Amino acid sequence: MLGSMVCKYSDFSLPWYRPQERSLMLRQIYSYHSAAQQDFVNRKFWEWCVIAQALEDRCKLKTGTRALGFAVGTEPLTAHFAGRGCTVLATDLDVSMSDRGWVDTGQHAASLDALYQPLLVNRELFNERVSFQPADMRTLEGLRGEFDFIWSSCALEHLGTLQAGIEFVVNSAKMLGPRGVAVHTTEFNVSSNDRTIEAGPNVVYRRQDIATLAKVLKKNGFSLVEADFDCGEHRYDKEFDSPPYMTTERRHLKLLIGEYVSTSMLLVIERAPSRWW
Repeated sequence: MLGSMVCKYSDFSLPWYRPQERSLMLRQIYSYHSAAQQDFVNRKFWEWCVIAQALEDRCKLKTGTRALGFAVGTEPLTAHFAGRGCTVLATDLDVSMSDRGWVDTGQHAASLDALYQPLLVNRELFNERVSFQPADMRTLEGLRGEFDFIWSSCALEHLGTLQAGIEFVVNSAKMLGPRGVAVHTTEFNVSSNDRTIEAGPNVVYRRQDIATLAKVLKKNGFSLVEADFDCGEHRYDKEFDSPPYMTTERRHLKLLIGEYVSTSMLLVIERAPSRWW
């Protein structure tokens, strides 16, 4: 069963990865992507696959489960979860408040149409199982209900500060029902556990920040599943992409954000006794 973990190249060869990639139809949907030239080894694809696998491990992807997605953009997870039988409330920041770059590049969702993927679910079932509403992750205003699982893919680091992201994780977890689980990916600082980007449009979490999050979750009755901070030893784990991203032959697994090398990290939160801290 997957726990909290940092992205590394060897993950793409593990038994769970390729089945998830096939289930999400990534090679078909994103055939135009630059990663197609590198066997689809890309941290964004890892994020979607690892989120799906963590939920699969916990038997959440089945008919009747209730899901809440944050900052879903145009990612395939909403359609995939609907295709598996889940009832999904998908949210994204109101277009009037969203960063112009996300809108202009087609990564922002403003309606159900932006979330539909015909390769993953038929339209009738999609319309029956998926609803959409704007939501601000900083306030969670207007969101009601109890959910079997919650997810977000590299969104909480865009809330302005490290603390804002931590507050989002904790406050959104309060909407989980009994035995509910939240799975989020975020930026993890590979190069330093001391200095980082603490405020701005893209903050980067250190290992010490993950420890802080675990303690705050525990105080609120939740558990951050034990984290594996192994960043990998392959040469693709040692090199890093730099702006403009995905324009070289380097695999987009590690990347430079400001002066820090970062990669994606999965956070798994449960309503269960803590096994860490």
